[in-house]
Amino acid sequence: MNTTYTVSGMTCGHCVASVTEELTAIDGVQAVNVDLNAGGESAVQVESARELGEDEVRAAIEEAGYTLV
Repeated sequence: MNTTYTVSGMTCGHCVASVTEELTAIDGVQAVNVDLNAGGESAVQVESARELGEDEVRAAIEEAGYTLV
């Protein structure tokens, strides 16, 4: 399954790495691809083996320090 989320607050490669690390820690996540829009809303595409709950995605993104829009 591929799902795209919108994340705000990301500004650099470190932000991308943090979000990617937190999302890949979710069971079933196979890949994460971030289209960074520094200072704006970035598109985060998540490829997973199962349907992810919005709550678990939101928790991972907030753990990284950003906001799921």
